[in-house]
Amino acid sequence: MSDQIKHECGIAFIRLLKPLSYYQQKYGTALYGLNKLYLLMEKQHNRGQDGAGIATIKLDMKPGSRYISRYRSMASNAVADIFEYVQNKFVDIQENTPELMQDTEWLKNNVSFIGEVLMGHLRYGTHGKNSIENCHPFLRQNNWMTRNLVIAGNFNMTNVDELLEQLYELGQHPKEKADTVTVLEKIGHFLDDENQELFDTYKKDGHDNVSITHKISDNLNIANILRRSAKTWDGGYSICGMVGNGDSFIMRDPAGIRPAYYYYDDEIVVAASERPALQTAFNIQFKDVKEIDPGHALIIKKNGEVSMEQFREPTERLSCSFERIYFSKGSDVEIYQERKQLGRLLCDQVLKAVGHDLKNTVFSFIPNTAEVAFFGMVDGVNQYVRNHQKDVLLNKKEQLSDADLEELLSMTPRVEKLAVKDVKLRTFITQDADRGEMVAHVYDTTYGIIKNHQDTLVALDDSIVRGTTLKQSIIKIVDRLHPKKIIIVSSAPQIRYPDCYGIDMSRMGQFVAFDAAIQLLTERGMWQVIEDVYTKCKASLLLPKEQIINHVKEIYKPFSPEEISAKIAQIITPKGTVAEVEVIYQSLENLHSACPKNKGDWYFSGNYPTPGGNKVVNKAFVNWKEGNNQRAY
Repeated sequence: MSDQIKHECGIAFIRLLKPLSYYQQKYGTALYGLNKLYLLMEKQHNRGQDGAGIATIKLDMKPGSRYISRYRSMASNAVADIFEYVQNKFVDIQENTPELMQDTEWLKNNVSFIGEVLMGHLRYGTHGKNSIENCHPFLRQNNWMTRNLVIAGNFNMTNVDELLEQLYELGQHPKEKADTVTVLEKIGHFLDDENQELFDTYKKDGHDNVSITHKISDNLNIANILRRSAKTWDGGYSICGMVGNGDSFIMRDPAGIRPAYYYYDDEIVVAASERPALQTAFNIQFKDVKEIDPGHALIIKKNGEVSMEQFREPTERLSCSFERIYFSKGSDVEIYQERKQLGRLLCDQVLKAVGHDLKNTVFSFIPNTAEVAFFGMVDGVNQYVRNHQKDVLLNKKEQLSDADLEELLSMTPRVEKLAVKDVKLRTFITQDADRGEMVAHVYDTTYGIIKNHQDTLVALDDSIVRGTTLKQSIIKIVDRLHPKKIIIVSSAPQIRYPDCYGIDMSRMGQFVAFDAAIQLLTERGMWQVIEDVYTKCKASLLLPKEQIINHVKEIYKPFSPEEISAKIAQIITPKGTVAEVEVIYQSLENLHSACPKNKGDWYFSGNYPTPGGNKVVNKAFVNWKEGNNQRAY
């Protein structure tokens, strides 16, 4: 992606189902769980570079012994920093009493982070301040073991105000307005309720307090706690939680917006945001990794019992298609194939745009995430070549001279790597004009391949959000190669609407497609459309979110996708560009064809999977119209 946007957080979870001594004997180390947690987090490093954190729980510790450990970091390489901190706890033991590294009981009783339940989180800060307090996991502490709660997640809630009001009504006073706090406190409240109800029941039956503590631990109904907690949540989420006694869960929103995968056998239960991370860390096959069902929670009781429990009625599955286009690692076989298909489905549009003139067309891509889609586009062009050759040889072979035949058989797309992403430039310059000059050199190019003023350059990007890097860097750079025409191709459709489920795309003014529509309305004297949409959006904010519709769709309604693409091409073309610039976008129909199981497309279509999304998009438009740069949720 040429425009870098912050996006998805990542979760990692491990539950060891055997005693620690089992892993020591089988795998030669008492640090088996920690080592695997490190691998799971490193293999998801693409999902968060603003911070990271881990937490562990030790089972069946004696009163007075520490059983929950947590450490968070905002270092530039937070995952490595965390595990260096943990590793340092074993340095003296390894040097002075190495035999104790084989004694799992001693290690568990004397060294933190040696536990059976482990959680990790990688953070991308979409809006919140980047402070250690914003890093997951979050901890809710209590002297009752079964009232302690640790959570980490990949989530955004659209109705934080509503959730805060519910906490006030419960008598709570949250310390800040944030969805992480509301989620933690909502689950914590019903965890407390569950504890109290069980305590009262067992007390009435005549049990003493010590035995009641054990009975509560055995009989906590995690599924019921989650049902009561998530009843009014509106958002996209994959949330991992641990109760102090060792009960744990991974829950996923009813539309399956955010990803969550798991695997378990008789030794382990593991979960993560990305399937390849699980495959690599535990050497397991694709078919053995399952998705957590939307509206369900994978629940692991302290005794090791594993179940999949529904906590909300699943809705239509609208998993985030941006995961497939850009966010998730392409090493997932399904995502790899879908990205190739996205590129392949663009071929007809691209070939039409170049007049099927492969002799004078160079195909390239904008590194690095567009590479797989580019392979698919090249496959599609090669298929066109084979079909063309077959047609000519079957139907026109008598008309071919030797020279014609030679030219036909040598027909092949010209595929080159022209845009080269340089090492990230760090600049001490603060003036905007000078910084813009530096940004222009983020990309470099390969000279001498384009035929001056004769070749058309087709450059594939996986998506275009703002168009800033295209304008400030890429088009300027490749125009120096003197192509006749530059065609920028996006494997994603036009991004028209904000996201409110975890991606840093929440303000209307940051979308080049929105800018294009506004400019078209202005140029054609249609300012009244903007005013009418503003009036409707403003009025809608007084309604319950379930009654709100997306009025911002009316901004785009007067124009065809091709008209907006043409205006985008004008917007992203820097002054002084000699080559003609054209922009081609993927269609929604082709997106759904390429990603049939992940049809969440609200940033393209405006069709939000939860009622809160419509409220967010209308609020985002109101904010834009009023010059308010705040987030809309």
